[in-house]
Amino acid sequence: MTEDFRWNPYADQPHNVAPKSERFRHHWKHADSYLGMLFWNAVRSVPILTRYRRYYRGMYEHPVKIEDPFAVAVSPAGEWNAEVVDSLAAMDIRKTLVRIPSWERDELGMVDDLIRRLEKEDVDITLALLQRRADVMHPRDWETFLHAVFSRFAGRCSAFEIGHAWNRTKWGVWDYQEYLRLAAPSVELARRFKVKLVGPAVIDFEFHLYPPVLRRISFDKVSSFLYVDRMGAPENRQYGWDTSKKLALLKAVVDGCGRGERDLWITEVNWPLAGTGKYSPASGKPNVSESRQADYLARYYILILASGMVERICWWQLAAPGYGLIDPRPRPWRRRKSYHAMKTLVSMLRGSRFEGRVGHPRASLFRFRLRDRGVVAAWTIGPSFEMTWPGTVAELRNLMDEEVPCRNGRIKISGTPQFIFTDDANPVFEDIESGMRPDLNEPEG
Repeated sequence: MTEDFRWNPYADQPHNVAPKSERFRHHWKHADSYLGMLFWNAVRSVPILTRYRRYYRGMYEHPVKIEDPFAVAVSPAGEWNAEVVDSLAAMDIRKTLVRIPSWERDELGMVDDLIRRLEKEDVDITLALLQRRADVMHPRDWETFLHAVFSRFAGRCSAFEIGHAWNRTKWGVWDYQEYLRLAAPSVELARRFKVKLVGPAVIDFEFHLYPPVLRRISFDKVSSFLYVDRMGAPENRQYGWDTSKKLALLKAVVDGCGRGERDLWITEVNWPLAGTGKYSPASGKPNVSESRQADYLARYYILILASGMVERICWWQLAAPGYGLIDPRPRPWRRRKSYHAMKTLVSMLRGSRFEGRVGHPRASLFRFRLRDRGVVAAWTIGPSFEMTWPGTVAELRNLMDEEVPCRNGRIKISGTPQFIFTDDANPVFEDIESGMRPDLNEPEG
């Protein structure tokens, strides 16, 4: 089988170089493994669907304590490592993820320098260990790589994520049994070095892969790359499933695999940026403006955190021309709107309590309690409009954490989340239509 591997340094991902004919022959040869996967999904289907109905019906109906779920991934940046750490500190981000590709095992010193700097700032570090096709074909080399990373960084990094987006053939794994063989040696290493094991790092809406994997590998934290970028806004639907429904199903699958409720992490998500050319990891429709990226980031985090189903969400990544919170091409680095949006979310929601949704036909209104203050995150997925807030608006702040003038409780609601500070515990919109004025000419941003 081919072991060719070509890395795209602009988009931080491999090219898919394996011939389709070869992949087809592999899948045909291992057809029995797919029957096994079908079997384990069928066995768990009833408890999973039962949980899904309960989870989705109860979503956003109960209070949720939001501790510290915010994480941003970083990459070694050589002489700019200090800027990486300073940028995290300026957002008050205390959790991060650092990728270590198996093909860069001889460059662990570069990772070490970044980790030393992060340690000094008391940042909690997860290491994500990336594979390629050669690691599947030569498992002893992969095991040597695992041991080198665990022995060097255990005690300094709290968790190790095993494998990366392995349900995409460009990452070198062609079926779930190959992933199981890669993950198996990490179980004993995690036990020996007393660190958390994270996985299986499945990307996108392919939840059928969890039952056969989770029955074999007991991860301390179950991870997913829950992307929705090809659907645009987080509220958009894929085959009828928006982000909230996908999350409820994912949580049901993870909890319904036979080991009870499990801690769930989303260890990678982003929206690629329009106009960044070869630096974008996607082409065409998934790319959005910088303003839209900030909007979607905030709405995604709020929707998921208010569900209470996810312990941690990690944005990939801090600095990247095609999708990062920071554009590292200019000197000094340029912090995008999404960077400031993340900073605002941290200050608004860390340590808060989600208290429920406010009923409104056109706006998404999520109520939180933050340091004895009531705050409502508000946006719309339709055309922007103006509304009169029932009761007193003590303060109105935008996604850049700037104060917005608010006269007589009149607030313009758009696709960009705002934060309404109010003493009203649960406002009721009695004459709702008279409080709205459509504005159909809102620009995309």
